[in-house]
Amino acid sequence: MRTAAIAAQASPRAEGSRPVPSEPERAEERELVFEGFRYTCRIVHQGAPQTEPLLLLGGSSQNRYSWQSHERWLAPLCTLITVDLPGYGSSDFLPASYDISFLGDAVQHMLTEIGVSEVNLFGGCFGEVVGLRFAQCHPESVRRMVFAAAANRLPALYSEAVPRLTETLERGDIAGAADGLVRLFMSNREAGKVRRHAAVARLLQRQFLNQTQDEIRKAVEHNIRLVTHGCYEPLPAPRVPTLVFTGEHDTLCTPDMGRELAATMPEALFTTVREADHLVTVERREESADLIARFCTDRSVEGLPYCAEVEAPSPRRPLTQV
Repeated sequence: MRTAAIAAQASPRAEGSRPVPSEPERAEERELVFEGFRYTCRIVHQGAPQTEPLLLLGGSSQNRYSWQSHERWLAPLCTLITVDLPGYGSSDFLPASYDISFLGDAVQHMLTEIGVSEVNLFGGCFGEVVGLRFAQCHPESVRRMVFAAAANRLPALYSEAVPRLTETLERGDIAGAADGLVRLFMSNREAGKVRRHAAVARLLQRQFLNQTQDEIRKAVEHNIRLVTHGCYEPLPAPRVPTLVFTGEHDTLCTPDMGRELAATMPEALFTTVREADHLVTVERREESADLIARFCTDRSVEGLPYCAEVEAPSPRRPLTQV
């Protein structure tokens, strides 16, 4: 087990009668083994939490450090947990024969090993795929759910792009694959105004160009896993407060796809974040962190200047019950 100190952060101001959040205490990393596969989680501890620990499951190109920039807003509220599941980040390679349910069970294994009985769950993009399966199979471990840039079916754009990207990567054309991945994940200029569009595109391009051979191998296997097993099973979802949001200009997992996902869950609300696309949590980092924090501390998410009107796609739960 490795433990590292976190640099001190200034406490946010109190808002009205809301107490000033406490500073996070420390970060530690735990190396774990599930069914023979080594993987690593990162825990940012909060000794005076306002809500349950927040488990952040990111996209396939993100790792356990990708959420450090969100800690400024989230770590003062609760303990944060991020993880490189088997097959991702620095963890062991996972053959595509292992499906999404295996990854969901790995999440539960992690929580058991680190002694966390219940979490607020956030899943972004592929993180939603794993997070929802985990919640469906282990509903007792979930207190609230927030999903971003999410869908309950593989987007046609992705299914069409996978064979081309896989072939490009396998022949070693990393630059060509990077161009294709940026086009896949980001909206085009004609879709509408997106904050930090050019800067995020450059960041994504550099990230893809700098992939190691291990990361490329895992990326190819990830694509095979999703195409082979699919991303969604129509299992019952936990009846817990749930929020689904996406960027208003998301062309990969479109707002309509987010609404479809929200409609499958009895406690789900849906909204879009203005001036953002599929990479909403990067383009509007502070706003997405605020949205997650509000929902996980039972504060209203209605009437926020950076969001569209909050909807309740499921007919089983009126908006007035929030």
